[in-house]
Amino acid sequence: MINQRQVVDFALQRRALLAEVRSGRVGSYEACDASPYLLRAAKFHGRDGDQPCPICRQEPLTLVSWVYGDELKHVAGSARTPEELARMAGSFAEFTVYDVEVCRACHWNHLVRSYVLGTGEPAGPRRTTGR
Repeated sequence: MINQRQVVDFALQRRALLAEVRSGRVGSYEACDASPYLLRAAKFHGRDGDQPCPICRQEPLTLVSWVYGDELKHVAGSARTPEELARMAGSFAEFTVYDVEVCRACHWNHLVRSYVLGTGEPAGPRRTTGR
């Protein structure tokens, strides 16, 4: 089990946006604006959710986890699988994960939650061995 810290849930914002769409104050074209990059990440790095899309109800939502953190260097800003997150949590001191739900059919997307992973220990100097 991965120890998630500083969890922020965006369920209230999601419910408010869906209420706006259902009332007609916000068009579905505004809410369904996933970028091609996000859709590709959902296809290759996402995991199937258990809920149908709240807009089109055609297929289950896909959950994509994005990672950010200074210590991640070139990996920051990329999508990662749960297995990769578990491995990274034991290798890095601290990084933030953003879970985004995506519908690959109608392109609905919304930030679900964010949380911090990592060992919690300050990153020490890296030792290099040179010969």
